[in-house]
Amino acid sequence: MQLVVKSTSPQTLKTATLVVAVGEGRKLGATAKAIDQAADGALSAVLKRGDLVGKVGQTLLLYAVPNLKAERVLLVGAGKEGELSDRQFRKIAAAAYGALKGLGGSDAALTLGELQVKGRDTYGKTRLLAETLLDATYAFDRFKSEKATAPALKKLVLLCDKASQAEVERAASHAQAIVNGTALTRDLGNLPPNLCNPTSLVNEAKALAKAYDTLKVEVLDEKKLKELGMGAFLAVAQGSDQPPRLIVLDYQGGKKDEQPFVLVGKGITFDSGGISLKPGSGMDEMKYDMCGAASVLGTFRALLELALPINVVGLLACAENMPSGGATRPGDIVTSMSGQTVEILNTDAEGRLVLCDTLTYAERFKPQAVIDIATLTGACITALGTQASGLMGNDDGLIRQVLEAGEHAADRAWQLPLFEEYQEQLDSPFADMANIGGPKAGTITAACFLSRFAKNYHWAHLDIAGTAWISGGKEKGATGRPVPLLTQFLLDRSTP
Repeated sequence: MQLVVKSTSPQTLKTATLVVAVGEGRKLGATAKAIDQAADGALSAVLKRGDLVGKVGQTLLLYAVPNLKAERVLLVGAGKEGELSDRQFRKIAAAAYGALKGLGGSDAALTLGELQVKGRDTYGKTRLLAETLLDATYAFDRFKSEKATAPALKKLVLLCDKASQAEVERAASHAQAIVNGTALTRDLGNLPPNLCNPTSLVNEAKALAKAYDTLKVEVLDEKKLKELGMGAFLAVAQGSDQPPRLIVLDYQGGKKDEQPFVLVGKGITFDSGGISLKPGSGMDEMKYDMCGAASVLGTFRALLELALPINVVGLLACAENMPSGGATRPGDIVTSMSGQTVEILNTDAEGRLVLCDTLTYAERFKPQAVIDIATLTGACITALGTQASGLMGNDDGLIRQVLEAGEHAADRAWQLPLFEEYQEQLDSPFADMANIGGPKAGTITAACFLSRFAKNYHWAHLDIAGTAWISGGKEKGATGRPVPLLTQFLLDRSTP
């Protein structure tokens, strides 16, 4: 979908469909009034008939509106004046696109920029609008024999005044990059596990490096992982025929001596649970256990397109967790790269094992901060549902930055406590720690485990088990979150 910004009069614009907002109570804003006046009151006349009252998401399509060059006018309900939340604004944009995609026109022009959204300036609301519209075009039908019919709509024009055009254009370009990154993450998350494995993620990373010469990729194979002493990482992979890989992405867009930010992604390409086998129902969805790694790849896709002046390293901890005669058993004790020993009480708590060694490896980059992203615990879904990612860490400043990025990107996180008392749940009589902390506070004890390997730098942990994937039904699939949050975090760090 092509996204274009224009500062021109909607009354004189030649387009297949002109999208106009109508407030609750059939109220017309300044732009709509000007269009209505040019059309000899045609909009007002239609509204008086009561076909649309202006509630959020209502739509009404008009044909042959006099004195306009637009072939159609789509009226979209915009709710009460000055009271729009992010969610309501997204509903308005989604409703508009939903109506447009079924039409025969190849383009549409939207005048929704005049709507007021709480806490958002021109840039912020344009980002929200553009991302919602572009996200709505996503489809994953790679494995369908019959592809969905492509909509005729190919171009969306965002109309604005001359004074705000630069900000609208900046927001639109940022939105396009973020959506491109989100789409890559969704594609990877939706791939079947027979096609998405650690080696294929290596190929994805190399393809990204081939497309952008500012990205360097290094791959650590099984031999290198053994040399580094990554016993926890290797323990996860030993039951699978798929060899593990640690993929290192290196982007140096900032000053040469500037410390990088490091993004660490959990990349379990299929999680059977290992010997601690998961129930069969819903196990097909365990292909999404690599969405942490996929979100790092997607964030790098956006980062590269935006060419941000910042140094960023991505570490993708990729393995497959399978049961076999060679698989790790409950009761096994492994030695991590840090030298700390771990008693594996449950082989289905494998994500923290690949992550702990990767977090130790992150130290060599002398990072400004490290954020790990993982579909780590079902307990996070119980705690926060699918609305917000769980957030914990060892630095209050970093936590605030991540929370703020989530708010600005409309991709929210919520902080959970990481009190010292929770650490006791990981006590083991045989090793330095156990890999699970019992049935209580599962999301927090998982983060407690990771915190023991992240003591030498500022660290934040995002549990995206509930936000990275829509479970069950026809809507089942990867969401691409938290690519918007992570990209916003990097944008914020790139701005003087």
